[in-house]
Amino acid sequence: DTEYNLEPDIKNAPGGLRDVQMIAWVAKRHFGADSLEALVDAGFLTADEHRVLSKCLESLWRIRWQLHGLTGRNENRLLFDHQRQLAERLGHKDSDANLAVEQLMKRFYRVALALSVLNEMLLQLFDEVILRAGEPENVRPLNRRFQVRNDYLEISAPDVFRKQPSAILEVFVLLAQNPDLKGVRAATVRALIESRPLIDDAFRQEPAHTALFMQLLRSPHALFSQLRRMKRYGILGKYLPEFGRIIGMMQYDLFHIYTVDAHTLLVIKNMRRLRYDDQRDEFPVACEVFYRLPKPELLYVAGLYHDIAKGRGGDHSELGADDAIAFCQRHGLTNWDAKLVAWLVRNHLTMSVTAQRKDISDPDVVHEFARTVGDLVHLDYLYVLTVADINATNPALWNSWRASLMRQLYLETKRALRRGLNNPQDKQDWIDETRDDALKLLTERDHDPHAIEALWANIGDEYFLRETPWDIAWHTEALLERTNKEDPLVLIRESETSPGNLEGGSQIFIYTPDTRNLFAATVNALDSLGLTIMDARIITSADGFSLDTYIVLDEHGTPIGNDWPRIEYIRKTLTETLKQPENFGATVSRRMPRRHKHFDVPTQVMISNDIVNDRSVVEVQTLDRPGLLAHIGRIFVQFELLVQNARIATLGEKAEDVFFVTDLEGQPVSDPELCQRLQATLKQELDDYSKTDPMSVTI
Repeated sequence: DTEYNLEPDIKNAPGGLRDVQMIAWVAKRHFGADSLEALVDAGFLTADEHRVLSKCLESLWRIRWQLHGLTGRNENRLLFDHQRQLAERLGHKDSDANLAVEQLMKRFYRVALALSVLNEMLLQLFDEVILRAGEPENVRPLNRRFQVRNDYLEISAPDVFRKQPSAILEVFVLLAQNPDLKGVRAATVRALIESRPLIDDAFRQEPAHTALFMQLLRSPHALFSQLRRMKRYGILGKYLPEFGRIIGMMQYDLFHIYTVDAHTLLVIKNMRRLRYDDQRDEFPVACEVFYRLPKPELLYVAGLYHDIAKGRGGDHSELGADDAIAFCQRHGLTNWDAKLVAWLVRNHLTMSVTAQRKDISDPDVVHEFARTVGDLVHLDYLYVLTVADINATNPALWNSWRASLMRQLYLETKRALRRGLNNPQDKQDWIDETRDDALKLLTERDHDPHAIEALWANIGDEYFLRETPWDIAWHTEALLERTNKEDPLVLIRESETSPGNLEGGSQIFIYTPDTRNLFAATVNALDSLGLTIMDARIITSADGFSLDTYIVLDEHGTPIGNDWPRIEYIRKTLTETLKQPENFGATVSRRMPRRHKHFDVPTQVMISNDIVNDRSVVEVQTLDRPGLLAHIGRIFVQFELLVQNARIATLGEKAEDVFFVTDLEGQPVSDPELCQRLQATLKQELDDYSKTDPMSVTI
C-alpha cells in the first residue's frame, strides 16, 4: 500500500487506476459528470491538471495493456516475473547508468506519485465543497502571508507566492513550527504546485531562501513529514535538482526495497526517531550518541546527500560528496561543517562494510577503522548515519546480530581513539588479558587451575584473541565436566547471556576432531535446521581438535530463544552429523524463493592474502540459495583448504560471504595457479548451481 512497492499493483496501489476512478465516481455522483474533462468546466480541475492526469492515465493504460498481453490474463501486479520483459516491450534499453527495468519502474513511480497527489488534492476539494459545505469556518491570521482555516494552513491571498516567492518554503517551516496544524488546504496545494516554475537558480541562491531551508532542517518538529510533503508537491525536487533526479529511481534487486528518494527520507525519519525515549530499547547506543551530536542538522544534510548521486554512473559516494559540498557552501555552513558532511557522504558505507565483512575481533582491524574516522566526533556522526541508513534500506536487514556488530565496532573504536592512534592495542596484551580474565572466572567456580592450563596448552593464541573471557569460561567448563568424550561436544545458548560483545544471536559451540569436511558438514546441517549463519570462527588445536563457534539466527532473523525442545533437537542433529562428517551428503530440500529466480547474479570471486594473520581471504558474491555454504565448503575440501573464519551476509537476493582460509599446513594459499583454479571453479559451479532447481540437487 505504498507507491514505491517493489511489485506494485497498477490498479489498486496509491497512484494507480483506482485513484483516478475514485475522482471519476465522485464527479459522476455529485456533478453528473461523465468524463474527467467535465471537472475542468466545473472548476475542480485546471487545464494543466487535466493534461497531467491524461498523460498519467495513458502511461498506466499502456503498461496495463502490455502486462495483460504478456501474461495472457487480467494481471495488474508488476511482479518481478514480468518487469524485465515489460520494459523491453515498452522500448526501454539498458544504459551504463540504469537498467531498462529501472527506467520503466522510475516512470511508473513518478506517474503514481503525480496521480496520488492529484487524488489527495481533489478529494480534499470535494470534501470541502460537498461534505463540509455550510459548516462554520474558523479563520485566524498566522502572519501577513498565511492564515489558518479550520486547522489547515492556507495563503492569505491568491498571489502570495508570485509576489513573495520565499513563501513557497515558508509553508513547510510554518507547518513544522505549528504541529497542531492538520495540513495544507487544497487550494494552497494547487497554488504551490503552480508556483514551481518560480524555483530557479536565482531562487536557490537567494540567502533568505537558503536560510528558510536551514531553519526547516533545524526544526524541532515534523522534519520528515515536511520533507516528504515537499517531495510530494514537487518543491523539494525543484529546490534541490539533484534530489529531483532520484525521485522514483529504483534499484533492481531485493536488497533496496524502496526507491532512492523514499529511502533517503526514511533515513531522515530514522535519525529523528532517535530523539524519543521509546527507541532506547532498540537503539540504546545510537540514542545516546545522537544526543551528543553538536549539530544534528549536519547529520540530516548527510542523510539527504548520501545516495543522491545514484544512477549517474561512477562512485555515488564521491559524486554525492561533491554535491554535499556545494549545498553546504550555498547554505552558508562553515568549511569545517561542509568537510564533515562531505566526509560522511563519502564514507557512509565504510562502517557497515567493516562491521559485516571484516574480523572486528582483530585489534588491527579496529585500529585501521579508528584511523579512518580520526576522532570521536566523526565516529559519532558516522555511527548514527549508518544505523539510520541500514534500517531505511530494508527492515529485514537490521537484526539483533547486525546491531551487535555495529555496537561492538563503535565501542571498540571509541576505546582505540581514547587510547590514541599512535598507541594501538598490542595483540599479545589482548590475548594475555583474555586468558587471565577467563582463568579468574573459572577459578571462582572452583575449577582446578592446573587442569585448565593443561586443557589450554594445545589451544593456540588465536582462540584467546577471537573469543571473549566469558565464552572461553563456558567452553572450558563444559570440556572439563563432560563424561562422554567419544561424541562431539555441542553447546548452544543465547549470546546475549554473555557479558561480552557478541550479542544478538544464538551461539553454537562445537568441539570435535578436526576433519576436512567439518565446515561443509556443519553448515549443511545448520541450513537443514532452518538456521541462518551470521558468523563462523574455526579454531584448530595442536592436538587435532576443532573449536568452532557459529552465530546463528532463525528464519525470522531472531535468536533461537529459550525453546528448549528445539535447542535439544538442534544439538542432537549436529551431534549425529558430526560423528561422521565425511558422509553428510544430505539433499537440499528447500526451493529457491520465487523472487530470487528473476535475478541474474553472476558469481564474483576475489582472492587475496592477509599477510599479518597468515591466511587467505576468499570473497564470494553470488545468488543466494539453499545449501550455498555447504556447496562452497565442498569446493574448499576439494582444494584442500581449511576455513578458519567466515563472515556471512545476505543482502536481498545476493550472498556476500567472506572466508578466511589456509592450506592443510595452516599457511596462506601462495600458488597463483591454484588461486586461479579455485576462482574459476567457484564461479563455474556456483553459476551452474544457481540455474538448477535446488529441490532436485544432492550436494
